Amino acid sequence: MIRFAIPVALFAVLVGFLFVGLNLDPREVPSPFIGKPAPAFDLPLLGDNEKRLTPEDMKGQVWLMNVWATWCPGCRQEHDTLLRLDQRNLAPIVGFDYKDESDKALSWLQTLGNPYQVVVEDVDGRAAIDWGVYGAPETFIIDAEGIVQYKHIGPLTDASVANDLVPVIERLKAEASL
Repeated sequence: MIRFAIPVALFAVLVGFLFVGLNLDPREVPSPFIGKPAPAFDLPLLGDNEKRLTPEDMKGQVWLMNVWATWCPGCRQEHDTLLRLDQRNLAPIVGFDYKDESDKALSWLQTLGNPYQVVVEDVDGRAAIDWGVYGAPETFIIDAEGIVQYKHIGPLTDASVANDLVPVIERLKAEASL
């Protein structure tokens, strides 16, 4: 009898794990960087390799970093949302061009519009690894002290901007002005 009970119990445990897993949102991947300093990078600006940007350059202000690429369908999907977000002037948006070709990225921005205050190039993807990027698009919110406060995986929508990003940005800006 015990010989049959063990496989049945193991099967029940497996079914339980699968049931719990089906109820999880795959876009909610916890980031180990939330509440920690933004990972360092020193990357060239898109279209001007003589100039560079680091997260230290953004200290003192709440800012967003949007990981994108021209080969990314989700990035195209969220682009108009980013343009509308930029028009609201809530916080500077840093574009993080991920494993892309410079000429294609420049053409993309010229054709579709540029929502970014500045764009850095991560041609080999090494800096993205330090940020825990799974793929594009991903958006991070960094506070005025340089601490990662939020991560959104996947294309931004007007709803995710209104419900998720804007409240975090407004809270962080209020905290920074205290």
